[in-house]
Amino acid sequence: MTTATASASSQFQAGLRRMLPLIVAVLPVGLVFGAVAATKGLSPLEITLMSALVFAGGSQFVAMDIWTHPASWVGVGFAALLVNVRHVLMSASIASKMDGFSAVQKGAGLLFLADEIWAMAEFRAREAVLTPSFYAGLVIPFYLAWVLSGLAGGLLGTLIGDPALIGLDFAFPAVFIVLIMGFWKGRETGVVLVASAACALTVHHFVPGVWYIAAGALGGLAAAAISGSKEEGP
Repeated sequence: MTTATASASSQFQAGLRRMLPLIVAVLPVGLVFGAVAATKGLSPLEITLMSALVFAGGSQFVAMDIWTHPASWVGVGFAALLVNVRHVLMSASIASKMDGFSAVQKGAGLLFLADEIWAMAEFRAREAVLTPSFYAGLVIPFYLAWVLSGLAGGLLGTLIGDPALIGLDFAFPAVFIVLIMGFWKGRETGVVLVASAACALTVHHFVPGVWYIAAGALGGLAAAAISGSKEEGP
């Protein structure tokens, strides 16, 4: 084994180790999605294809929430787009740290971007150079875990029953709470979270649909911009 190959292998393993806790955490989320999708009438194959091709838990759950037979593809597509618009900001953030990536590697990396992968890649970029091998160690096992857990949830949907009865419905927000705490910077972060939550809850109460997601994102961005401008002020 050459030095370059050994280095790439060690980088991949380092990425895998960094991602392992979130892989364990996402398994129940995938099971919940598969079970919910099965109750909506999707077959195990359809559930697997959706997880593999969409690879966006938030969008997939929203799609199931508004799923009908026959499905309104425009409605489902627009809801998924609205939920995942945050990926534009995440992609811009992490792309600036992919200096060692080729154009193909960067494109593939951004294609498979997810909240958990973005967070772990950002953490890595703070402490060392983000390499393609390390990033692959984040992406590949997490992607497989998501797809396979969704399939398992679809196959076991009738056995799992209502996820809320056994507490699995909390798995999704629990993962995001862990990610948020990793970016905690004190009062500034708290202000952003409060502003985002307030906007999301207000819009959710008065406006039907998934607009509360965009409202929460815009509220958080506005709070962060105001906070940043105060710090840079005279």
